[in-house]
Amino acid sequence: MSTLLLPDALWNLIQPMLPSVPRRPNGGRPRLPDRACLTGILFVLRSGIPWEMLPQELGCGSGMTCWRRLRDWQERGIWDLIHFVLLDWLARRGRIDWSRAVVDGSSVRAVFGGPRQDRIPPTGPSWAVSAI
Repeated sequence: MSTLLLPDALWNLIQPMLPSVPRRPNGGRPRLPDRACLTGILFVLRSGIPWEMLPQELGCGSGMTCWRRLRDWQERGIWDLIHFVLLDWLARRGRIDWSRAVVDGSSVRAVFGGPRQDRIPPTGPSWAVSAI
């Protein structure tokens, strides 16, 4: 199941971007491998199950462990880097159909509302009765 969610080719692209974690000098519980956590993250995000319901049979650790790794990588900007590298990899192989790309106002900011084409006429006093 883990190779279906995270094939070796995808893992080989992502692995160099993940931060290395120094060993703990005092021992403690061994850290779950990044590939196992990433597989758990992908499983939860694809299936839509709650983190607490992550099946232990997958070998991805607990849902909370995967969630913490997701949070840590997000705080370090790893997901933005992975997104950029995957888009670059796909674009180099001609696998992105840019004719279907969409940009909307929720993802691109219009500074000061953009340029105005026409002068906005001033509003005058209204003879309507106030409802208040």
